[in-house]
Amino acid sequence: MDLLQILAEAFRSAIAPTAAFYALAAIGLNMHFGYTGLLNFGQVGFMLVGAYGVAISVNTFGLPLPVGFLVGVLCAVVLALLLGIPTLRLRADYLSICTIAVAEVLRLLYRAQFAAPLTGGVYGLQGFARSFYDVNPFPRGSYGLLGVNFTHQALWVMVVGWGLVGVACAISWMLVHSPWGRVLKGIREDEDAVRSLGKNVFAYKMQSLVLGGVFGALAGGVWMLAQQTVTPELFMPQVTFYLWAMLLLGGAGRTFGPVLGAIIMWFLLSIFDGLLRGAAAEGLLPFLSNSDVGALRHAFVGLALLLLIIYRPQGIIGKREEMLVNVK
Repeated sequence: MDLLQILAEAFRSAIAPTAAFYALAAIGLNMHFGYTGLLNFGQVGFMLVGAYGVAISVNTFGLPLPVGFLVGVLCAVVLALLLGIPTLRLRADYLSICTIAVAEVLRLLYRAQFAAPLTGGVYGLQGFARSFYDVNPFPRGSYGLLGVNFTHQALWVMVVGWGLVGVACAISWMLVHSPWGRVLKGIREDEDAVRSLGKNVFAYKMQSLVLGGVFGALAGGVWMLAQQTVTPELFMPQVTFYLWAMLLLGGAGRTFGPVLGAIIMWFLLSIFDGLLRGAAAEGLLPFLSNSDVGALRHAFVGLALLLLIIYRPQGIIGKREEMLVNVK
């Protein structure tokens, strides 16, 4: 078992494009839950409309890629309005049920046969990422970074993905440390008290839902550029729960909490995968087959998260008071 190779691969997963997309979507979820106290279990729905907004605009209507991203963002805004107007006055547990239901209904609609001329149905869409890779500034080849290698395409996606994560973190930090952000935190702690001060709680919740949804849509769009294909099955409800795990691992209500959580989550998944496969290959775990590794590594990560919740529920860099959310 090559431990150095396992560590290198784990580091590669921690900084790979996929980690960046999840971090960006988790930043949006942090805006919903960490700062406003909204229990959104349908963040993957915003990722879906953002990804399909890009793919349909470029592939079906022949629009430029930047316009496609603008369409994806507008789709996220529309979804936030349609979702928020009837649900943001609900209690937190009912809100969570509505959000996960809406996300799953969207996935089923996008894969339906009647939508196939527009969305590609169960087969999805391809061929919408060519213009993105045509402007890749990195020459063709392989590039090393701290002992791991990335192709020129992966490196280009990494630069864009982590660049968007940096911009999202900066926007979140500035907004949260403004009077607007202090109102959001007040809503999270006690929305009745904020309402008694004359603030329109519903309007602030809607603004938070829209902003977090836009981050999710951008994450979905760039994720599909890396995949170079988009299918409804990529937007299963498990994606949202991955985001929740990353958010709680890093620390809710902290600017860099979602980013740290995404990095650590993918590092743990990769290192457990490598250790289990290496142990099975050397006969240390003869009862373990390669098909079992995927499920077992998630079990180990789940155990680690369980211990974290018990001994440090605020997350690695979170504050304990950030978790005391009023869900009445």
